Amino acid sequence: MGLFDRKRTIEAVAPMRGADIAAQIGPAPTLDAFYPFGGADYLASREEAMSVPAIARARNMICNSIATIPMITRDKTTGAVIDQPVVINDPDKRVPGAASWCWAAEDLLFTGFSYFQIMSEFADTGRVREMWRVAPNRVGVFLNDKGTQIEYYTVDGMQVPYTGIGSLVVFYGNDEGLLNRAGRTIRAGAELERAAAMYAREPVPSMVLKSNGAALPADRIAKLLDAWGAARRNRGTAFLNADITMETVGFTPEQIGLNAAREIIATELARAVGIPAYFIDAPTGSSMTYANASTARQTLLDFSLLPLMNSISSRLSMPDFTPSTQRVEFDLKAYLRGSEKERAEIYKILFDIGAITTDEIRQMEDMIS
Repeated sequence: MGLFDRKRTIEAVAPMRGADIAAQIGPAPTLDAFYPFGGADYLASREEAMSVPAIARARNMICNSIATIPMITRDKTTGAVIDQPVVINDPDKRVPGAASWCWAAEDLLFTGFSYFQIMSEFADTGRVREMWRVAPNRVGVFLNDKGTQIEYYTVDGMQVPYTGIGSLVVFYGNDEGLLNRAGRTIRAGAELERAAAMYAREPVPSMVLKSNGAALPADRIAKLLDAWGAARRNRGTAFLNADITMETVGFTPEQIGLNAAREIIATELARAVGIPAYFIDAPTGSSMTYANASTARQTLLDFSLLPLMNSISSRLSMPDFTPSTQRVEFDLKAYLRGSEKERAEIYKILFDIGAITTDEIRQMEDMIS
């Protein structure tokens, strides 16, 4: 549906209405400030990317993981967890918060940006109260004659305010997005998947039926081809007379190295996504495995999740969402908690050396209030 056709936009936030907002977050004055990668179109589409199993698996693993980790707000001085507005975890009242942040994470992963439109603000502070995600292909930008500054931007072709309700909040990624960074590799992967699908439909190489004698009448040729076609589609058996021979043309998937090529592409795409190939069942060239679930989760966090999570939490820590004395972060306690067996082993070690009591263990396991 053209969800990721590249568009450029700017960031605009609610105007100051209260003393709590230290400074208004203004738009980037020039394109070069936030768009160093250039180009008006992505090298691959979202549809092409999601048609490649390695990308689809990596996307779901990364984005779904981020969506299940809640965000909290801390006091910068004391580190204490404090109350936060609903918009932090549930920006759009129409859908579950996890869905909004899952798609936002995908936007960042694929395009390098995620867009939300401000729908309401708090009357006393002017901070964002509710915002709805806007798919990247819905956002357009109009530049000055020199193409150096943004004059205004649109959503669905309609000009939107520069600040306040209706304006855009932009979450910036750390690069130009996977669709550009690995666009050619994605397209190669999509072509291989189409080739694999073709061979799945026609597992036997293309063939010709050759008459060894006199020319056959047209009606017999038609019946012969129909019978052979039906037999192939039904995985059945066809019969040839002595005066007809069958010759194959083309190659099998093994002969052209289709499966090997798919494995190579999967490994390359794992590198491009920033996820260990092991996680998407791609060949790694080694026997690397993980001793436990905690180690696997930590590896996924370090390689794949933190850059996207920081793009989200750092934007929500800016003055149009959060006072300057506070910061938003993802609460990783539950994510890194480990299995019951792993926790029991750690508790035993700590208990044996006198570093923890039975009641403290029970409290950490939510067995007592």
